[in-house]
Amino acid sequence: MAERLIPGDIAPDFTLKDHTGQEVNLASYRGRNTVIYFYPAASTPACAKQACDFRDSLSTLHAAGYEVLGVSPDTVKDLEKFVAEESLTFPLLSDEGHQVADAYAAWGEKKNYGRTYQGLIRSTIVVDPDGKVAVAQYNVRATGHVAKLRRDLKLDK
Repeated sequence: MAERLIPGDIAPDFTLKDHTGQEVNLASYRGRNTVIYFYPAASTPACAKQACDFRDSLSTLHAAGYEVLGVSPDTVKDLEKFVAEESLTFPLLSDEGHQVADAYAAWGEKKNYGRTYQGLIRSTIVVDPDGKVAVAQYNVRATGHVAKLRRDLKLDK
């Protein structure tokens, strides 16, 4: 597992397919602030709550100059279904081999009901217009995370 990112680190570049099958490259977001949030599984209650919170905050985020990208180990087909189910209005990216999650230290050891296993660690990384990490948050909660992120970014005045 990669070391956790900290503010000032260069954000690892990546190219992944979105929920429509189109390739999305982080480099194409240079010049803009970009929120990359990693979530474990499409169409699960907690991940749907978090995605809908991002959807519902998107106009505020866009107005403040932030783009949003969701990343999970789901297939493009599963992401397409999730976008339709929840009326999501931002790209969801398929990281089936979890290489991007590895590079962002969002893949690692998890514990659930006494069981230890490798999986996606719910995390959010904000990349600044120069491609550097501005905010790195790991082990975030699905519920309330977007509101906390908005406060941390000083978008709620």
